[in-house]
Amino acid sequence: MASNPIPEEVLMNEALIQDLQEVAKDSALLHGVLMRTRESPSSSEVVSYAPFTLFPTPVPRDLFEQALQVQTHFNLLVDRVSRDAEFLEQALASTIEVDDFTARLLSIYRQVLKEGCSQSLALGLNRSDYMLDSGKGGGTSLKQIEINTIAASFGGLSSRTPIVHRHVLKVAGLLDVEKKILDNNPAAGLAKAIAKAWELYGSERAVVMFLVENVQVNIYDHRYVENELWNRNIAVIRRRFADVYKGGFLDQDKRLFVDGREVAIVYFRNGYMPQNYTEQGWEARVMMERSRAVKCPDIGTHLAGTKKVQQELTRPGVLERFFPDNPTAVAQIRATFTGLYTLDMGEEGDRTVAMALANPEHFVLKPQREGGGNNIYGEEIRQVLDKARGSSDRTAYILMDKIQPQPVKNYLLRSGCAVKLSSCLSELGVFGAYIRQDNQMVLNECAGHLLRTKSAEHSDGGVAAGVAVLDNPLIV
Repeated sequence: MASNPIPEEVLMNEALIQDLQEVAKDSALLHGVLMRTRESPSSSEVVSYAPFTLFPTPVPRDLFEQALQVQTHFNLLVDRVSRDAEFLEQALASTIEVDDFTARLLSIYRQVLKEGCSQSLALGLNRSDYMLDSGKGGGTSLKQIEINTIAASFGGLSSRTPIVHRHVLKVAGLLDVEKKILDNNPAAGLAKAIAKAWELYGSERAVVMFLVENVQVNIYDHRYVENELWNRNIAVIRRRFADVYKGGFLDQDKRLFVDGREVAIVYFRNGYMPQNYTEQGWEARVMMERSRAVKCPDIGTHLAGTKKVQQELTRPGVLERFFPDNPTAVAQIRATFTGLYTLDMGEEGDRTVAMALANPEHFVLKPQREGGGNNIYGEEIRQVLDKARGSSDRTAYILMDKIQPQPVKNYLLRSGCAVKLSSCLSELGVFGAYIRQDNQMVLNECAGHLLRTKSAEHSDGGVAAGVAVLDNPLIV
């Protein structure tokens, strides 16, 4: 890992750090790096800064550029997987036996396929997450943790953090370091794709509907994308599953109307966890999937982001199925893969179990869940697999090599928490945006990046889950 351009004498200067904290928090508030509070999550009367690092974190230029360059290939991969029913059925066959949530999603996929797709436009906004592995052989390599194909967050707030870190570095007297922070505006990149899809939908009156959670702590992250759309005179409405169930219907052409307004785009910022749904919520999801509205993501793209699909894609020969005539894309994607192992019943799965039980500290056990805070580490892997070893319960998980990033010293600023120098680990996210019309890619772009950092003592959890904080890469 590159050495830290933030000098030790700055990191250890207590009086300066005290001062910089105040400067940083005020700068975050001035520039709209905001979240609602846990105490009043449904109101904007009292808000706080979103948690973030005091200093940006060094990231080697070559690995950063590698992550950006492979993103358009990942966009194509996700889109192709989403339309390959045979592959999804095979990949998820064991999972749906033990995981009701994935089974429910797959049954909606089957229903929509059988009925015939009523919209030839696909809009994908995803985020591929990586860590920098400084494992074997002394070098550092880029390794993918997962790809989020639904409700990929922090494109809004990460558009506002560079200006905050630049200001902090100036006040700290680090003018030469300040130049190494890149501009970044995922909010604009994501909104550009939504706007293009809205335009292709072809109805001036139609609106973009953000499908949102019941409690919206992270509303300002949405608002940046939303306001980019309003700036283009595209109307946005925000609705929950319950609102769509109550006020939504399809006309005879399967156009979706909610509260009397035609919906061109459904942008899911919710719906990735079982607890996001009531029975009525499921009915609303089915109605939206059957409709002519452009879904971001559609049900196939949602399934393409499951952990089980991620594991199947690492099998020999599978990427070639999706890129039969593009060995370069295959090589670039495969270079980011770490070891992923099946827990399906049978010999191969038995070998995975034995391997995990022998050295649990080398692995992460992942269930088919999004939203952070679900993964299992260390001794706990042993407990779970000992219990599930001989039963199909184990097929609800996949096993993954544990990536070993190099810790970096930093201060994490979080409302109501004491600030101390921590040993930190970071995760680099890259946003992808694409639009397909019939079989033609109309847009395929990398839409910006995100760095999230957590204290090394926490194994799991994202910013929304309350463990990681926002950060910026310092390109070295």
